[in-house]
Amino acid sequence: MITLFYNRFFRSINIEPEVFDEVQKDKNAILSAAIVVVISSTATGIAAATIGADKFMLTPIFALINWFVWSYTVYFVGVKLFPDPRTKTTQFALLRVMGFSLAPGIIRIFSFKGDLLFVTFLGSGLWMLACMVVAVKVTLNYKSLLKAFGVVILSFFMQVFIFLSIVGMIIAL
Repeated sequence: MITLFYNRFFRSINIEPEVFDEVQKDKNAILSAAIVVVISSTATGIAAATIGADKFMLTPIFALINWFVWSYTVYFVGVKLFPDPRTKTTQFALLRVMGFSLAPGIIRIFSFKGDLLFVTFLGSGLWMLACMVVAVKVTLNYKSLLKAFGVVILSFFMQVFIFLSIVGMIIAL
């Protein structure tokens, strides 16, 4: 089980389309996907702590919520609004592949120096975006990477809007 997890984790980092196909079909991979999200977000939290963020231990909690919301947003946009004729998937399949697409976030742990912070955050962000685009293309059976990219970007903006709305409601209370 551990070997399978590491194998999938590193294949996700390498952006191997086959791993996203495996993960979408493996209904037992949800816990593994959540662990990838926690590992990636913990690396982000540790990096944030180097610049003085004192609530860095909350990062994994927010990352899990964000992962859930973004996955369901991708499902809505990709399956309900812009499906291809061969698009058939479940919300849980997208949840699993979106979790594994966050694996490159682990490099944020190397942001221990202020000079490296921008480079590692930008680099890992673009790397995770590439993983997500490939994961969405594979999971939604899209023919085009461009369409998968559009779904990921549109979903990102919708997810940010949802997140900011929730934060605004909490602050208003």
